[in-house]
Amino acid sequence: MEFKNLLLNFENRIATVTINRPKVMNALNPEVLTELMQAFTEIIRNRSEVGGVIITGSGDKAFVAGADIAAMQTMTALHAEQFCRLGHRCTKIIEEFDMPVIAAVNGFALGGGLELALSCDFIYASKTAKLGLPEVNLGLFPGFGGTQRLARLIGRNKAKELIYTAAMLNAEQAFAIGIVNRVSEPENLLEDAKKTMNIMLSKGPVAIRLTKKVINEGTDLPRLSGLNLEETQFPLVFATEDRMEGVTAFLEKRPAKFTGK
Repeated sequence: MEFKNLLLNFENRIATVTINRPKVMNALNPEVLTELMQAFTEIIRNRSEVGGVIITGSGDKAFVAGADIAAMQTMTALHAEQFCRLGHRCTKIIEEFDMPVIAAVNGFALGGGLELALSCDFIYASKTAKLGLPEVNLGLFPGFGGTQRLARLIGRNKAKELIYTAAMLNAEQAFAIGIVNRVSEPENLLEDAKKTMNIMLSKGPVAIRLTKKVINEGTDLPRLSGLNLEETQFPLVFATEDRMEGVTAFLEKRPAKFTGK
């Protein structure tokens, strides 16, 4: 499939999605969000050859600098509702995708850009990255899930402070409060993300898929309900070929060869 605003590359079981609008700092508009969803549909079509996804931005200035402000200038409330729903659909697809998804933040990740990154499983950032939710500077507030995902990630009060003040964090500051998992040299960012992805690809795919489901769904539940969810999902791995292969390989002292079945 050809994309106007994205690059989609498959290599060594990793799908790399690059948002490719460098002239506007890879800003999000409805067309980009739609293409992102289409890209994940394309990845599903190739799922036999893919085990994980990395999302990044083209160039070295921006991951995604935010929503396309020029496009928002003439939006009515109805258009804004449609845009918001599209953003939520896109980030929900990424968050619930049944493979690991890493955001490789290579520059500005502001507003919708940070919200996009927050929908990934975790974030690796270049030392040159700048992250924040500055919507209140425009008389707006985060509308692609940022209020909810950020608060769940770093705590409600800290999220309020960052959003209310429109603070912009550098990569080390974002790492210190748990938004970013790792800070890399700019030239090593993608390679570091791929190294981690390759480690995950050597593990049991079904186990990782179910782990993602239990963490994502369970952490939004009361503690006992989350524990009950884990209890119901854990036995499912015992019906898989991967479980038998993993246990057998361990006992035979050899690397496991998982098939995702």
